[in-house]
Amino acid sequence: MIHPSAIIHPKAQLAEAIEIAPYVLIGEHVCIDVGCTIGPHTVIDGHTQIGANNRFHGSCFIGCTPQDKKYQGEASRLQIGDNNDFFQFITVAIGTDGGGGVTTIGDNNWLMAYVHVAHDCQIGSHTIFANNVTLAGHVHIGDWAVLGGFTTVHQFCRIGCHALTAFTAAVAQDVLPYIIAAGNRAVPRGINVEGLQRRGFDTETIRMLKEAYKMLYRQGLSLAQAQATLQQWVVDCPALQAWLDFIPSASRGLIR
Repeated sequence: MIHPSAIIHPKAQLAEAIEIAPYVLIGEHVCIDVGCTIGPHTVIDGHTQIGANNRFHGSCFIGCTPQDKKYQGEASRLQIGDNNDFFQFITVAIGTDGGGGVTTIGDNNWLMAYVHVAHDCQIGSHTIFANNVTLAGHVHIGDWAVLGGFTTVHQFCRIGCHALTAFTAAVAQDVLPYIIAAGNRAVPRGINVEGLQRRGFDTETIRMLKEAYKMLYRQGLSLAQAQATLQQWVVDCPALQAWLDFIPSASRGLIR
């Protein structure tokens, strides 16, 4: 089902069962898998590969040129998984040579209107981005993270799995998994208890995560001291392994 007003490059690769609305533009190096729906006035360009059953609700620009002055037209890429929703006026850039050459978005993500995903970002699966979330270049977002409306994330920052950012959070350092981050600049505001309960974390695990949060943020320990304690506690709370894996690579430091 392709509307006659759509402009599709003859070299674009489209699978079966794709719906393309009026005034869509699809570029030469685009590959789209089965079951996708492309809403009106959407542009899909660049070296962009899109998985199955994705929904672009209209006026999106997917695979746009990076807003990076170092970009010189190299054939960098955008890779999108399956079952994602992209609402109105979303922009997603391709990667750059300096960032590994690829922007990636996983599966089952929900990106609301006016979201911007810059070059070389790496987004996991099952995330939710509320309206007007803005990611600078090279940002990493873990699985099941939820970003509140108007959240802004500085380049090279990471937000861990199951984390939550509040409305208008300005994230300038890394956010540990399971943490709520709020404010400008964003600071930790506890464990994302409600989100963890919804995803089946048991009561004892959540209790241990709360204790670990108090130990890290309220006892005045150095980060090295806190890591040593986490090494002992991870035996009884395997979920803390996500912190132990995350902390050593926090190149921008942690919100504390």
